[in-house]
Amino acid sequence: AFVERMNRRAAELGMNDTTFKNACGLPAEGHVTSAYDIALMSRELMLYHPDIRTYTTVWMDTLRDGASSLVNTNKLVRFYDGTTGLKTGSTSAAGYCISATAERDGMELIAVILKGKTSPERFADAQTLLNYGFATYALKNVVPDTPLPPVPVTLGTQATVQPVLGEENQLLLEKAKTGELSQSVTLESSVQAPVAVGDRLGTLTVTSEGEVLAELPLLAGEEVPRITFRQMLPRVLRIACLVE
Repeated sequence: AFVERMNRRAAELGMNDTTFKNACGLPAEGHVTSAYDIALMSRELMLYHPDIRTYTTVWMDTLRDGASSLVNTNKLVRFYDGTTGLKTGSTSAAGYCISATAERDGMELIAVILKGKTSPERFADAQTLLNYGFATYALKNVVPDTPLPPVPVTLGTQATVQPVLGEENQLLLEKAKTGELSQSVTLESSVQAPVAVGDRLGTLTVTSEGEVLAELPLLAGEEVPRITFRQMLPRVLRIACLVE
């Protein structure tokens, strides 16, 4: 029953090349995964269960008042700057494997090595991949180049609503492109009340030399309820007086 839950959760995470046959990880017919799927699983753990770093970054510890000692099997914890985890493993069928995670300047990367010939080789290969990632890519915080204009609201308690950029405003970019970004903003000509906080009002498109890098949602930063008849009546009367 537990393995059934494992497979169900793997499917939810998009681990399309993974089939679990047991919970221990030992070789079994049809018990398979891929480096990409291990990366998906690792990302889920690091993103939504960050307390795991409390344990995966420990190099050495003791038990029973020092009677027993433990050493982390992930040698990168000691030797690679920024290592945050995550998990080693080896079997005769899978070889020497590791899902290695590291963070620098707010950017965390995952390198997965499967079928390593030796234990040192898996660490060296993971370090090579992580070095490539940190050398080639960087996070870029995107903010609008100019203030975003308000969007008109029909039948609202106020005439306009202010768009804001959503929280997901970080882009993973090649370092060579981080200084050549252009922006364009597309907003709705008007929206009809009621407007809820977070309703989509438009798009901020980020490009580099004509290539679209991201389309970030522009959202309502405030609530605009629909106007009631009692609230609307004074407006109608004022308009009527002006016409007369």
